[in-house]
Amino acid sequence: MTIPAERLDQIANRFAELEARMASGTLEGDEFVKASRDYAELEPVAKVAADVKAMREEIAGLEEMLGDPEMKAMAEEELADIRERLPDAERKLAVAMLPKDSADNKPAMLEIRAGTGGDEAALFAGDLYRMYERYAAERGWKVEPVSMNASEVGGFKEIVANVTGQGVFAKLKFESGVHRVQRVPVTESGGRIHTSAATVAVLPEPDEVDVAIDPGDLKIDTYRASGAGGQHVNTTDSAIRITHEPSGIVVTCQDGRSQHKNREKAMQVLRARLYEQQREAVQGEEAEARKAMVGSGDRSERIRTYNFPQGRVTDHRIGLTLHKLDEILAGPGLSELVDALIAEDEAKRLAAMEG
Repeated sequence: MTIPAERLDQIANRFAELEARMASGTLEGDEFVKASRDYAELEPVAKVAADVKAMREEIAGLEEMLGDPEMKAMAEEELADIRERLPDAERKLAVAMLPKDSADNKPAMLEIRAGTGGDEAALFAGDLYRMYERYAAERGWKVEPVSMNASEVGGFKEIVANVTGQGVFAKLKFESGVHRVQRVPVTESGGRIHTSAATVAVLPEPDEVDVAIDPGDLKIDTYRASGAGGQHVNTTDSAIRITHEPSGIVVTCQDGRSQHKNREKAMQVLRARLYEQQREAVQGEEAEARKAMVGSGDRSERIRTYNFPQGRVTDHRIGLTLHKLDEILAGPGLSELVDALIAEDEAKRLAAMEG
């Protein structure tokens, strides 16, 4: 995909203008915040655009030298090298210029629910949660549980956590869907391989200004918290259930020690779910496809399979199999899957633009 020379000039001029404004010292408050955000977004694009422009200019200069018998051999060699590198630089620029998802830099609400498979599914939900915790730690992100329903054998029937840091949603958004595990459960004396599943949903977390909630639309109930094996049992009615009546969304939270804390966390989850609903309405068909991936936790709607006997993980959307199950569940190996999914998404969007 060749970007016109005029577009390269526009990018360079806009970046120079932003640089001058940032250096002027006259920006304050919201104006400064907006200019900083624009600058941060444009900087990587401007850098690649400058590289492409320099390479094109170098090619033009070398082509002129081909007429000089003394310089011809050297010019041909350098031309071959730059012409080989230019397509890669132009593709990088095209990717950098793809429309950004406005939610990419937002924190995310990570929801993991045990699906088909009973106790084994709950243990697997715990494995997935720890995988994301370690992956986040590697990136300097912070993971804070918002609510959890622990299973009596370990793991979670459901856990919701808030993940904050740089580019969280951009990296995690393709994790939404049904994750299937094949392994011999610890409790299985016969050594038979069982299949179970857990559903992962990753929702961008909105700023309060992104979602307006009318307090009159909320039905708030309090009840006595209880949990697995007597955990989280409170003597007061501190657990909270919030129903957003216009959308029918119900959020419960019982982990905080106070009713106030639980209400705060439940509102945080409600805002994320309402924001996702708004995004789906705007994005139409694409959102329908994404919503279908989240599914019900049934093993037939899988996006990824973790096969313990063979030590492999397969992502069914891109047909990628990696024989690195331990490394992936430990966190570091997940990067390879995440990067491959992002690359596939970029390739599809580039192809759509070119088509």
